[in-house]
Amino acid sequence: MLGGQVDRRLRGSARTKSSAPRLRLPGDRRWWFGGGAAALLLVVGLLVWAWWPESGPDPRSRVYTEATACLLTPAAGVTDKQAAPVWAGMQRASLATRGKVQFLEVDGPQTGENAKTFLATLVGGKCDLIITAGTAPNAALVGSAAAYPKAHFVLVGKGSPQGNVSVVDAEGADQVSTQVEQKVTAVLTAAAGE
Repeated sequence: MLGGQVDRRLRGSARTKSSAPRLRLPGDRRWWFGGGAAALLLVVGLLVWAWWPESGPDPRSRVYTEATACLLTPAAGVTDKQAAPVWAGMQRASLATRGKVQFLEVDGPQTGENAKTFLATLVGGKCDLIITAGTAPNAALVGSAAAYPKAHFVLVGKGSPQGNVSVVDAEGADQVSTQVEQKVTAVLTAAAGE
């Protein structure tokens, strides 16, 4: 810089280019295109929402009444040869009455004493009708039905009716299934009407 010469490297250094983005003003075309696109998307979204068909109730859903019939089975559950026809009759009754049906398996030792706990579970579960099928469930019912005078029971197999216990002693799976269906239908219909 001595002698009035400006170093060429410094020439123009007083001018700096701005690296900040240029401010878009509302009169700029890009601003109008962006705002128009956003407005168009909003309108299309609102129209799709307004014209979307209303969905009805789920066609697979079923509305049940408050009535419930319960089945106490041996450890094999509803696949047990004595419980299978009973479960089939209960399901047909459920379709006819819209009452709920459910089952509980006796886990552990297949004795009447062990099955009493499972029977008590069904009684405490507010089943309108409790059906037993199989050796251990039937032994539990015979031994403890009197302890639950307000419960309604059906014993499927050999036995004698007593106060709150009726018996289905039919020959063949079809007859068992039909008799159980009739009993369950009658109880579920009466319970749903209360």
